Amino acid sequence: MRRRGGGSMSAGACSHLLRGAWLLCCCQVVLVAASRSKLWEVPVSSPNVSQSLQWESQCQHQQDKAKVTANVPPTLDGTWVSTRCEVRPGPEFLLRSYSFHPTRHLQAIQHYYTDSTCGDPAYSLLIWGKLRLRQASWITLGGTETDHHINKVGIVVHSQSAKQRLASRLPPSCVVVTLSRVVPGKVYELYNTRAGRGCLATMGFSMTELGLVRVETQQSRHGGKVQELFLGDIHTQWTQRTYHIPTGYQQPLQNVMHHIHPCPVCALVYRSSELRPAALPRGPSPPLSLSGRWVSRRCETRPSVLFLTRDFTFDPETHQWGGVYRHYSDPFCTEQTFTLTASGHYAQGNPSAKISSATEFVFKVTQVQVTPFDPATAKLLNSTRPGKCGLTGSWDVGITQDITTTHGCTALGIKLPHKEYELFKTELDHRKQALLFIGERPTDGSSPDRPQKRPTSFQTPLVQCSGGQEERMSHRQRLGSHSKQIQLSTSGAERWKGHVLLLALGLVLYTWVCGY
Repeated sequence: MRRRGGGSMSAGACSHLLRGAWLLCCCQVVLVAASRSKLWEVPVSSPNVSQSLQWESQCQHQQDKAKVTANVPPTLDGTWVSTRCEVRPGPEFLLRSYSFHPTRHLQAIQHYYTDSTCGDPAYSLLIWGKLRLRQASWITLGGTETDHHINKVGIVVHSQSAKQRLASRLPPSCVVVTLSRVVPGKVYELYNTRAGRGCLATMGFSMTELGLVRVETQQSRHGGKVQELFLGDIHTQWTQRTYHIPTGYQQPLQNVMHHIHPCPVCALVYRSSELRPAALPRGPSPPLSLSGRWVSRRCETRPSVLFLTRDFTFDPETHQWGGVYRHYSDPFCTEQTFTLTASGHYAQGNPSAKISSATEFVFKVTQVQVTPFDPATAKLLNSTRPGKCGLTGSWDVGITQDITTTHGCTALGIKLPHKEYELFKTELDHRKQALLFIGERPTDGSSPDRPQKRPTSFQTPLVQCSGGQEERMSHRQRLGSHSKQIQLSTSGAERWKGHVLLLALGLVLYTWVCGY
């Protein structure tokens, strides 16, 4: 991570604006420390602690209003499965089925595939272990930390060609000592507590995702419910994934008893086994069309303690885009801290050589506006040197400033203009509604500002809520004027809660972040 590197933004997630948001959160916490007391209090688990939100999307005319609850600590008992073919950095393509028992025992199956549609199984991993819930996370508000221990890992290779491909990824010692004993269609024990981990690390195997858990229950107005299990994020750098301590989440798994209907993938994964992995049917991919407006389906959590929603508009005729990133201090996105509004141009490139049905893009950000929504944010922005972040001394709660004229904002790590190399993909959900997958942001907070750093995995998908000529005309008008200021009324005492919980991280990084 660079100390004062060029900030950036793409239609993906504006990685340097998100990085700047992370820096801003750290500094906000230090400002809190100067004015609040009892900062030594640690969040503790309580079986009755629950939070809820009446989530109303910006496209609520196309989505049901849902009540979302998340208990701390969560109840994990049951089986949780993938709802679509998952893409991990690398890329890796897999389906997961995790079963948790009241005895704290865990049995998990990970099916790996050669293709991004999870139609051609390569090998499956069987994982046995134990997991104990500990306490509410110090760093990621709403998450629960765990103690987990892996007892045994087995592998089943599903074909000779898959075995050869796996061998090409492993060092010769692993091929000779371990993989040579593997017979397609039979379980081979790769690891146990007595024999050591062997070649698991070189395969990129890690279960650090179990270190951070969160369960959300969504009650629909029709009486049904959906339960989703969020496990810790996977580091975007292969060499770091086995050591990574997660602070964000992956795509959620769904409870087999309480999932979105219809969910044909859920049924296929649930009925699968290590010897008979699910093979998803290859359906036609919808043509990539960015026209219209795309918004977050839920409050999103990013590594390094960021809660936000994204709202994008694309105009293919003029190749312009606009994005609104609303940042919050809580995992339900109710306590807004600041908003970033950006715009620029984009160019569509070639189909991805690594992920079928995905397309490469290059995005350029040329204009950014910032609106603080709490005093700590405004105070931090006012502390910047003149000419480095808008009009110094004039930042105030609810007031929008354009930082384009100062070529960005050093306090937020933003430098304008900036270019990023992106990866986009579209799918249809169970309601035949278009989803947009945008490249995963680097875990270390850096920017994909070179072709070699183009993402190989995706963020939580956005849902298309409007499009057509009327939307494009509205988009052009927005690009030509300042963003409408958003008015938000919140309790001052409640607004501080999210910042206080970030104190541990903020104090460590304060000198590095704020020492401009």
